[in-house]
Amino acid sequence: MPIQQAPAGMDTFPKILRDHAKVRPDKVAYREKEFGIWQAYNWSEVNDHVRALAQGLHVQGVKRGDRIAIIGNNRPRLYWAMAAAQAIGAVPVPMYQDAVAKDIGYVLEHAEITAVVAENQEQVDKVLEIHDQCPSIKTVIYCDPKGLRKYEVPFLFSFSDIQEKGREFAIGNASFLDAEIDRGKADDIAVLPYTSGTTGNPKGVVLSHNNILCSSFNANEFEGLTENEEILAYLPMAWIGDHIFSYGQALVAGFAVNCPESTETVLTDLREIGPTYYFAPPRVFENLLTTVMVRMEDASKIKRSVFNHFLGVAKRVGADILEGRSVSFGDRIQYALGNLIVYGPLKDTLGLRRVHLAYTAGEAIGPEIFDFYRSLGVNLKQLYGSTEASVYVTIQPNGEIRSDTVGPPAPGTEVKIDEKTKEVLFKSPGVFVEYFKNPKATAETKTKDGWVMTGDAGFFDDEGHLHIIDRAKDVGTLKDGTLFAPKYIENKLKFFPNVKEAVAFGADRDQVTAFINLDLQAVGSWAERNNIAYASYQELTAIPEIENLLKENVEQVNADLANDPNVASSQITRFILLPKELDADDGELTQTRKVRRRIVAERYEGLINALYSNDSEAHMKAEVTFEDGRKGFLEADVKIIDAQTFEPQKKAA
Repeated sequence: MPIQQAPAGMDTFPKILRDHAKVRPDKVAYREKEFGIWQAYNWSEVNDHVRALAQGLHVQGVKRGDRIAIIGNNRPRLYWAMAAAQAIGAVPVPMYQDAVAKDIGYVLEHAEITAVVAENQEQVDKVLEIHDQCPSIKTVIYCDPKGLRKYEVPFLFSFSDIQEKGREFAIGNASFLDAEIDRGKADDIAVLPYTSGTTGNPKGVVLSHNNILCSSFNANEFEGLTENEEILAYLPMAWIGDHIFSYGQALVAGFAVNCPESTETVLTDLREIGPTYYFAPPRVFENLLTTVMVRMEDASKIKRSVFNHFLGVAKRVGADILEGRSVSFGDRIQYALGNLIVYGPLKDTLGLRRVHLAYTAGEAIGPEIFDFYRSLGVNLKQLYGSTEASVYVTIQPNGEIRSDTVGPPAPGTEVKIDEKTKEVLFKSPGVFVEYFKNPKATAETKTKDGWVMTGDAGFFDDEGHLHIIDRAKDVGTLKDGTLFAPKYIENKLKFFPNVKEAVAFGADRDQVTAFINLDLQAVGSWAERNNIAYASYQELTAIPEIENLLKENVEQVNADLANDPNVASSQITRFILLPKELDADDGELTQTRKVRRRIVAERYEGLINALYSNDSEAHMKAEVTFEDGRKGFLEADVKIIDAQTFEPQKKAA
């Protein structure tokens, strides 16, 4: 039976942490790579660090119900700061580490933050820059002292300084913290993550301990996760997925969380740790595969031949072997040999040798990419969820893994489809309490009887698996009444390694058109192999051979669409290779790389109008943000490329 409530006496995370320190004190809880060396912390040490920080926060005046911002890359001390805040009844607010000061300022002000725990000087500087608009902030704490020793800010303290204050306080108040932890209840607010703000300002999603614990308990039980798992925590701490996988499930099961040295060393650190439990969005799996294929193009003819042969074996029988289906003795021998000389070394290179459970979510993953990993023996699954669900809405069960669905409802979850709008609705113990200080948005999203409107359109197939089509508000029709689901089309385009991002247009118009961003690594490698010179991303988009390469990809999508009676008339007639990448710093993407359609449509209105004209070229001028934060403009004449469309193979009913 699905767990609807946490076990008695273990209904908050500080209580669970305290229990780990008693039950498994010497087991590794966290690792952090610094200066090329892995530093391990056991549960006893983690508990001591958290207790000292929690008491220090109390000394600084942090009270029950206060909000504490957590800003930085994945670091053990930042995870401990969340536990410390919860121990005294405060609420952690994890924030995106790459957000600019303005975006951080909105959340700090809206959440009425009283204290900030920041990773380093970069994050401290952003907080100090907008401190005047956030007068509620009384304390700023930094973990890494580099560059901060000469800052003369009265409310700025080091992590160790606050811990030392906590230890001094504990000398005369030995029972204080345990009493505070015992006061905690399952219905208390555990965390306040903010949504990525696709359509406006981000919303604070109030999640209780019970929400996070139920999702974590249910998922761990469903997948058989134990204290022996290893996970690499590299995704933004502000994202609910990281909070569930690297905090909720890790604390519930007691498994180890490994924090990489930096974003640049993630792949190296992944190989060194060899996680058993792994999550990555489709783009990461696509990039890993692109890297492999690019390397193989540069390998000797013999190596390519061996690789391609055993890849064929894996494609034919790998998934069947993974799922325990019947496979001939000869194929098993061939697969075992392939595992010895190809699959095993390849998984070692990717850091996936020990993975027995991997998830992907957020966007659709290409069927070929999904099947590739499963054929190698990586138990990759798709799931569907949201911040408002404490992640899990659907999960693919073992033995029912398919590339075209996101699976049936997760344990303890009910899912239904609105008959009129086709919107997906769900109800579960993980359903959020409310949007922070936003009762209107809460009422628009969550019904009185607990059903949450996801905003996504979908349907169930005959086997009870959910298919997601698009955002419900984005699903429209062409002028002739044909269904237009832009995300469905965009995902088909992004299945090709040459395409990094795509934006489709067509609602209330006669035909479908699109913007396409190239994948610089994949297309750049193709250009080099074909002796095509280029000096920049912009130059690459204007090369005729590249235009033809992407034209073939678009026309393959059109051929696929022609076979689907529901969207056969939504084929792409014209497209543009944008000479700049859509960028979160330019406001075109959210921090989780979701397209902000309204902003893109407004910013590139001239290009969209050109796509629906008889013009063969259009002029573009767009503001860009450089790596050092400076603003500038990019101007270019952009070619409009016509694509072949195909007759529908069968008529829609």
